[in-house]
Amino acid sequence: MENSAAHLTRRKPKKPKKRWKKPLIITLSVLVLLGGLGFIYQKQLVILAFKMFASDTVKETLDDSFKPAGNEDAPVVEHTDPFSLLLLGIDQRDNEPSRSDTIIYSVVRPEDNKVLLLSIPRDSYTEIVGRDVKSKINSAYAHGEAKMAMDTVEKLLENKVDFYAAINFNGLKDIVDAVGGVELPIKKNIENKLKTHEKLFVEANKPIYNGEEALGYVRYREDSDFNRTMRHRIFLSAFMNRALEVKNLTKIPDVIKIAGSNFTTNMNSDFIVDFAESLYMKDSIPTISNYMLQGTGAMRGGVWYYDLSEENLQYVRTMIASWLDPDATEIIEPSTDDTTESTDAA
Repeated sequence: MENSAAHLTRRKPKKPKKRWKKPLIITLSVLVLLGGLGFIYQKQLVILAFKMFASDTVKETLDDSFKPAGNEDAPVVEHTDPFSLLLLGIDQRDNEPSRSDTIIYSVVRPEDNKVLLLSIPRDSYTEIVGRDVKSKINSAYAHGEAKMAMDTVEKLLENKVDFYAAINFNGLKDIVDAVGGVELPIKKNIENKLKTHEKLFVEANKPIYNGEEALGYVRYREDSDFNRTMRHRIFLSAFMNRALEVKNLTKIPDVIKIAGSNFTTNMNSDFIVDFAESLYMKDSIPTISNYMLQGTGAMRGGVWYYDLSEENLQYVRTMIASWLDPDATEIIEPSTDDTTESTDAA
């Protein structure tokens, strides 16, 4: 009986201890740590991925777009030094010559994370360097491409033009689509109504505009040249903001590929990549200051021109010089906000 009682009261075997908790906690901790580091160093990780997987492709594409301005070599500029860049938007259509429809003289101050965009009205009446004539400034590109455009702008502004970048509007649509569209402040429908102009319609108050709509926004011409030039600067700022978003950095190689033959510049690929990387690593997007050369309209021989104010030119020349001075502690900001003139379409 004793043996039977002992058999009946013996303890149940112990269950094995759960050993999975500690490794799981360690694993989760590591994942949280890596996730935190990924958030903190998100830009560094994206840059690293770009260098590992896309840098060579981007440089090859940019090398194909490299085109010297005439026979002159581009200046050697450190990507941290102030430099000037002439932005040319070429709106070539079947029945028109390839004039520079958009002319923006820009100064970049990388260390200050600041950019000056100075719009030059395309109909500005000035000396066309290399032709010994006075005419609309946008004719310089038609007759002598980037070289003549740079020389003409340099003489007009009495400040150096380091680089140029020209893009044909034909490539703009696909480029905008590649970054998922852009935000544009369109308050009223934009529509061409003149029979001599191509059909164009852009709906107002949309959160994002695709490439076709963005192209219509910059091409619209049935209001003042002032507003049209202003739209070009607004688009440029909107596209820059969109392209610098973390999610879009990996799309930059696609954007550059799409630009392809529609984009030419005398900046070498190493300079562009180094500058783009330094720009992206800033804590915020660049502060952009806008200005447009002032003047009045005038008719000559039945042709409308834009006569620039000499007083305003002197002011602008001094302002540019301060922006290009690497030792300047204070730069001259545009005295007025010239984006105040607008239409409901803009």
